[in-house]
Amino acid sequence: MSVKTQFLKLKENWLLILVILIILVGLTYNGNGPSTFLSKATNMAVNQLAETASFGADMALSSYRPSYDEDFAPGIEDRQITKTANLSSEVERGDFNTAESQLKNIINSSDSFLLDENVSKNGIGVKEYLTGRYRMKVDVTKYDSVISQLKEIGDVQSFSENSDDITGQYNNLGIELDIERERLNRYWQLFNQSTKIEDKITLNDRIFNQERTIKYYEDRLNKLDNKIEYSTVNLTISEERSNFFEASFVKLSVLAKSFVGSINSLLIIIITIIPYLIVFGLIYYIIKWFRAKKIY
Repeated sequence: MSVKTQFLKLKENWLLILVILIILVGLTYNGNGPSTFLSKATNMAVNQLAETASFGADMALSSYRPSYDEDFAPGIEDRQITKTANLSSEVERGDFNTAESQLKNIINSSDSFLLDENVSKNGIGVKEYLTGRYRMKVDVTKYDSVISQLKEIGDVQSFSENSDDITGQYNNLGIELDIERERLNRYWQLFNQSTKIEDKITLNDRIFNQERTIKYYEDRLNKLDNKIEYSTVNLTISEERSNFFEASFVKLSVLAKSFVGSINSLLIIIITIIPYLIVFGLIYYIIKWFRAKKIY
């Protein structure tokens, strides 16, 4: 092969030669040998993983707020539904403690959880009545039975029920969790392949942050699972208000205030009328004077 032909071959493969030269320069850069180049390659891989993981980390530090469309996800057959009920009942006077005991029995027999309980007194004396507000979690499989039993406590004043479809949110969290777990596996692969202490320290930090991100998504999914498996029931029980005769004598202070107010109103009327009386009096005496003058 002639020199001219060899030169033409080199000209045609100039890109390949350039890549080889770059690799050789990288291997011998600063006289540190091949290990430095491999370390840089590892760092590049770690940085690339860190950049792609930034979205997941940001999500872990902020609250997850899916849109309505994201929650609905009509293409998924296995729906994830949460339920919330609000019930208000009234019991006869003196039956509040009995009604509360009945409520506690329903909670215990259904293995439900009483989360909040607040009992307060309203009114004074014979007009005093009790009101209790309760919030509980009920197993979704026992929800209908518990609601039916709660409605038997006193007279139902109001009842509302709300179902929320969180299928999209639940599905998206699961996808995010799988992505973050796969990213963690890639970090571990790089960690096991790395031979330099600096690289292992960097990867160890990345792995720690990635495990925190995964824990965040797992906690979110667990909370959603609890919402799906246990419905929320808010119950208010109030005693019937007293119909006792509420008429009473007017207080002396109220009478005195009304009397003073009446006097003030009368004085205002008198002071307002006096100028008009003076003017009418002058007109009357002038007319009378003219008539008397004509007679004489």
